[in-house]
Amino acid sequence: MTGTRVFVARLTGSGVFDPAGDRLGRIRDVLVVYRKDNAPRVVGLLAELPGKRRVFISIGRVSSIGSGQVITTGPISDRKFEQRGGEVRLLAEFLGRKVTFNDGSGEAEIEDAAIEETGPGEWAISQLFVRRPRQAGAPFAKGPTALVPWSLITEKTEAGEPQSAEALIATYSELRPADLANTLLDLPQERMLEVAEELPDDRLADVLEEMDESDQIEIMAQLDDERAADVLDEMEPDDAADLIAQLPEERGEHLLELMEPEEADDVRLLLSFGADTAGGLMTPEPIILSAESTVAEGLAMIRRNETAPALAAAVCITLPPYESPTGRFLGMVHFQRMLRYPPHERLGALIDPGLEPISVDTPAAEVSRILASYNLVSVPVIDENHRLVGVVTVDDVLDYLLPDDWRSHDDEDTPASAAMSKRAPKKRPAKKSAAPTAKPATRGRRG
Repeated sequence: MTGTRVFVARLTGSGVFDPAGDRLGRIRDVLVVYRKDNAPRVVGLLAELPGKRRVFISIGRVSSIGSGQVITTGPISDRKFEQRGGEVRLLAEFLGRKVTFNDGSGEAEIEDAAIEETGPGEWAISQLFVRRPRQAGAPFAKGPTALVPWSLITEKTEAGEPQSAEALIATYSELRPADLANTLLDLPQERMLEVAEELPDDRLADVLEEMDESDQIEIMAQLDDERAADVLDEMEPDDAADLIAQLPEERGEHLLELMEPEEADDVRLLLSFGADTAGGLMTPEPIILSAESTVAEGLAMIRRNETAPALAAAVCITLPPYESPTGRFLGMVHFQRMLRYPPHERLGALIDPGLEPISVDTPAAEVSRILASYNLVSVPVIDENHRLVGVVTVDDVLDYLLPDDWRSHDDEDTPASAAMSKRAPKKRPAKKSAAPTAKPATRGRRG
C-alpha cells in the first residue's frame, strides 16, 4: 500500500489540526528510527503548541499529512518533548548528510527527504532529493540534483551522526529569531553550540537576544573574543549591556575594547546605570532630528528597515548635536501627528507639549506607570543637563517586568501575573570576578 508522498523540508511550519478543524499548533520536525534492511521508519512528529511548547505526536495519531497541514485523530498530549535514543530528527540531524550511490556513480548530499505512507498509520522515508558535487570547470554552478529511492544509496556517515551545521542553518533560514532560538535550545548541547558558531554575526545576535542569560553565556563562552565582539556589535545596546554584565569583568572589558567604538560607548553608558532605572532600561539610539526638519524627513527616518517599530513611533527633537547625549531636548513628535500635516511642515511646530521627559535615575516602576497612564509607546530620557540620552520603549519595560524565565514559561506554571508581582528587580552586577553558574539550558522534553 502506498499513500501520499510529502517532502520534509516543506512540511515544517505546517499547521496541526484536530478532526473538528481546530488548529493545535505547527510542525517543527519529523522523527525517524533506522531499520536494518528497510528505509528509516517515521515514529512521530515534533510539533510546537501555543506558548512555544514542543510536544511529540505519535505517527499513529496522525490521520493525514499533506496540503500544508497535518490532521490528528484527536487531542494530543501536551507533555514536553524529549528525544529518545535511536530517534533521528530529519530537519535537525539528517538533511545535509553525505551518501554514495550503490551503482558506484559517485557521492551526493541530502537536501530533502520524502516520507510516504506504507500502511495504515505507518510512514517511512521513500526517496531522497540529493545534489551531486558541482562539475569541474564550473566553479559558480551548483551540482546536478536527483530524486532517488532509499534502496539505491548508502549513507557515508554512521546512523545518528548529525549533518553539517551549514545544512541545518539553511533549513531554518526563514525562521524568526525567537523561533530559531527555541529550535536551537531543542538540540543537544554540543549540536546547539556547533550551529551557533556557524550562524552569521547578525543572525546570532538576533537569536541571543531571544535567549535566557544562562544560554547566552553558554554560547558566548564558546566564541573567541573577536567573534564575540562582532556579535555584540550587532546586538541592541541594551541587550549587549545585559549580556556583558553577566560575563567575568576582565572578559567583559576586553570585549568592549574589541567592539566598534560607537557601539561600545553606548554599552558603557548603559552599564553605568542600574538595571532598574530609566537609564538602565533605555535604548540609546532613538530617532533624533532638529526642529527645522520637515515631516517628510521625519517619515523617511521612520521608514528605515533597521528601525524597530517601538522606536519608529516618534521622533525626538533636540538642539545640536543630534546624537545622544544631544543638545538640549525640545520634545517629541508622534508619527501619527506627522501623518496629519503636509510634507513641508516643520517638526518643531508639531512637538507634543504634554509629554514630559524622565530622568536617567527614574525607577523602572515609575517608568512603567508613566507608559501605562498616558498610553505611550516610548518616553524620552534626559540627563541632569536636559540632554537627550535615550528613550525607554514599551518592550524595554515588558522585558524588565516579565519573570526571568518568561521565554521558557509553561502554560501550566505559575500565571505570568503572579510571577510578575513576585519578581525582584533586576540588578546589573557592577563587578564580577567569575562567570555565574549557568543553569541547565531549558529544552523541551517528552515525558
